Amino acid sequence: MGDQINPLQPGEPAPAFALPAVDANRIVSLVDLRGRPFLLGLFRGLHCPFCRRQLRQLSGLQPALRAAGVETLAVINTSLERARLYFRYQPTPVVLLSDPDCLTHRAFGVPRVQFLPEASTEPPQWPERATMAQFQEARINPAGELAEPTQPMEANFVLNAKDGFELDETDQAIFAEHATQLVGHFLVDAGGIVRWAKIEARDGPNGIGTFPTPEEIIAAASELE
Repeated sequence: MGDQINPLQPGEPAPAFALPAVDANRIVSLVDLRGRPFLLGLFRGLHCPFCRRQLRQLSGLQPALRAAGVETLAVINTSLERARLYFRYQPTPVVLLSDPDCLTHRAFGVPRVQFLPEASTEPPQWPERATMAQFQEARINPAGELAEPTQPMEANFVLNAKDGFELDETDQAIFAEHATQLVGHFLVDAGGIVRWAKIEARDGPNGIGTFPTPEEIIAAASELE
């Protein structure tokens, strides 16, 4: 079913990355960030309403994070052209980077769920491998916006409809290729060492769409001082 992916832990060095910025014709790399701490969010594509909401939350945290000397970057799993089109109408102070192949997610060890074949005798081991039944039985309502806890795919549909968000061809292609990619948040210090990390749904599919709160993020950033 694929290789085991282990998320980076506090105390480990952040891996090298170099990604195109959405807001300008430039590449942002780990080398560029040396000497200053940063918060890195590794998200699914724009089709994910939970990711869009978390990005808005990070936008609101910018004054507090900047006061703590922390820069915020968000890696979006979509093409540069699609990201530029979307964020032209949804601007954010967060530094946005495009990664249509989830290469940075892999480098940081953020898991991608793989579904076992129906006849498989291999035991499930969330989040690396799961049964479709395990996923279908999940119920989520991370922000309390839904009328009741709802199956994750149905929750996506309901929230996208609420937002008036329609997937275009790029979104559909990203969804088809990377729908089961989980989300990761990493706080990296000025020396390039991971000091704090949170991985979505580590304990099971009922945690899909649940991300760190503003209080958790600010508390982690304050410990860098």
